[in-house]
Amino acid sequence: MKKAVTLLLSLAMILSLTACGDKQESSSQTDNSISTESSNSETIQPQTISPTKLTNKMTECELATVSKHALTLLDEPKELNSDPNANHKVSIEFQTIDIEEWRSNLEENRNELTDDEYNEAIKRIQKAEETGEGLRYPLPPLVDGYIIANSIPSADEFDDGGSYKFTTSAINENGENEVKDFSFASFDEYLDFIREQDALRGYPDEMTDIDVLYVQLAYDALCSGNYEEIPAGSVDRNDHSLYLWSYFNNHRSDWEYDREAVEEIKDSVDEIDIYDEELQKTFTVHVTLPPDYDKDKTYPVFFLTDGIWRFGNRPELRKCMENGEAAPVILVSLYYSYDVTDPDGEMRYEDLVINRDQLLDFITDNLMPYLCENYNIDCGNSTLYGHSDGGVFTHNALFNSDKYENQPFGHYIIGSPALWGLRHYNQYLGISDDNILNNYGYFDRNEKLNKTVFLCAGSQEDPDYADNYREGDNTTLEGVAKLKDRLEAHDADLTYKLYDSHHYQYIPEMLVEYLKQTYPNN
Repeated sequence: MKKAVTLLLSLAMILSLTACGDKQESSSQTDNSISTESSNSETIQPQTISPTKLTNKMTECELATVSKHALTLLDEPKELNSDPNANHKVSIEFQTIDIEEWRSNLEENRNELTDDEYNEAIKRIQKAEETGEGLRYPLPPLVDGYIIANSIPSADEFDDGGSYKFTTSAINENGENEVKDFSFASFDEYLDFIREQDALRGYPDEMTDIDVLYVQLAYDALCSGNYEEIPAGSVDRNDHSLYLWSYFNNHRSDWEYDREAVEEIKDSVDEIDIYDEELQKTFTVHVTLPPDYDKDKTYPVFFLTDGIWRFGNRPELRKCMENGEAAPVILVSLYYSYDVTDPDGEMRYEDLVINRDQLLDFITDNLMPYLCENYNIDCGNSTLYGHSDGGVFTHNALFNSDKYENQPFGHYIIGSPALWGLRHYNQYLGISDDNILNNYGYFDRNEKLNKTVFLCAGSQEDPDYADNYREGDNTTLEGVAKLKDRLEAHDADLTYKLYDSHHYQYIPEMLVEYLKQTYPNN
């Protein structure tokens, strides 16, 4: 669990804490397709289309937490030094508050304050007016380059029997978050509170010791004035890698990619951390720009779910553009933040299958509009890819796309959809599979499918999950065949292909082939 906590100056000048499957391989396969049925569709070249305008429906909190930066996947964590006598570096960024705005807010909320709180705030305002320096307060300090997520008392907080007070969302004995007022008569008492909270969060002892040490170092530096002041706005506080918990929860090693190949393209990759309130998760998005990217030109997006595996395919995909085998496109992949590990694929199943509607909301109304604001994108010629549980997701995304104002994709890849896995969840809920088999009622609402579909699977994959099938299930290939029949019955713009492969081995070859065919370099 993250401790993404931000220091906030409250109306009483009290510091507060707020917070607004299966393993797959990335090795390329030889050409091993055994059957193809394809419909012809005209491909629009990227430079001839105006950028798409989508409506961004992110909340203020979601917008405030977005962090766009250079690629950090290859980064090694900064060293932690647990020796209190070592030469630690404390850096502090100060924020200045407009005095008149502060006074206005204070008067507007006078009824919410005690007399002592109000008078204390007035004293601070008057002092700031006398000095002419404005009202300054420190943002969470950095110790050895790591942001301290806990608030730090000011140097005079405990003078003359004073206490350190703030309101924060804390973990209670039942493991639940609740907002409470806290008061500490001494700094040592406050450190004990941090230890208790870390224990309730399940932090290892090593992390708690470092956490407490760094808070102590930051407090000592504030009291002594022995710190480096850094310019306002110089620290991206939405960058997860800057927080202490990122050192102990760094799962970059779970990602599958060729480091040398990624090194060659890393300067073309933007990394974006973006939070979704509906799913209550932070995602990492990688945006790889094509060779000779021109910000004034418009490009389609090739959007890949399961970025933990599919990020590793982008060097080869980008090489196709460099060699002139494919037109320039923007490669986008989506996965969880680096502090998340999902070795059994439970979280992946949860979001791609169970929470597929919420994930579709996020991509359609949050992520893709944000990307369209930062890059010139031709959504009508963009592609959404998903495989296995991801194929369940893209099947859902395609046949519910008509319900959205935003239309971020014109093409969909449904790879080896594990529709039997969704059937198992429906059985658990006691609901029928009619909605799935009826393609979520799309053709009840629409006469024609106005998207293109690439449906694919591996011809040898059914035995891969034989132990998972239940009575009444369609195997993966049976489900794919029936989906093909349903699409053909409605005269959909469909390309269907089986690869001589098991469940996932064909994916690298398929992605390259799809890129060349859908985005030819005419």
